[in-house]
Amino acid sequence: MRSEDRREGFTLWFTGIPASGKTTLSMAVERELRRRGLRFVQRLDGDIVRQDLTRDLGFSKEDRDENIRRVAFVASLLSKNGVATLCAFVSPYREARRLAREKCHNFIEVYVKCPVEVAIKRDPKGLYKKALAGQIKNFTGIDDPYEEPENPEIVVETDKLSIEECVERIMSYLEQRGLVPPKPEEVSG
Repeated sequence: MRSEDRREGFTLWFTGIPASGKTTLSMAVERELRRRGLRFVQRLDGDIVRQDLTRDLGFSKEDRDENIRRVAFVASLLSKNGVATLCAFVSPYREARRLAREKCHNFIEVYVKCPVEVAIKRDPKGLYKKALAGQIKNFTGIDDPYEEPENPEIVVETDKLSIEECVERIMSYLEQRGLVPPKPEEVSG
């Protein structure tokens, strides 16, 4: 394996209220990382992880903390072994995110900031509607708190920036840290 094939791993931790754009943004960043030639990229997403790795957990504070603990364990293994690891989780509690930061290699917190009113309008799964009707209890942003990050490395406001602008902001940060190669020059025809 050539040395340029293997870069230092990192954990890009996308946090924000439901429907803020974490999954959409992590998928777009994954595409950009692969476009730039990173071969070792893994995306961990809340919905997918809960189907397999944490299907035994509910949504109490204790279960949410355990969910994040397990994800951070997997992310730490990946990032320590040179994988660009993208984690997209509500992860509503600061303490759980702090513990993930301690565990993961090159942890970078991305606060996917979005007003709850905008997230309610987006609501792709209809969860806010159910929470507001009392059909879902302990729903983050409605009857369970979301503790905003105090010092995230990156903040993207998805109600004000396009996905492309958010990706550019994230990639710029990763370039400055030397974790990804510079953006390839566009070839004009």
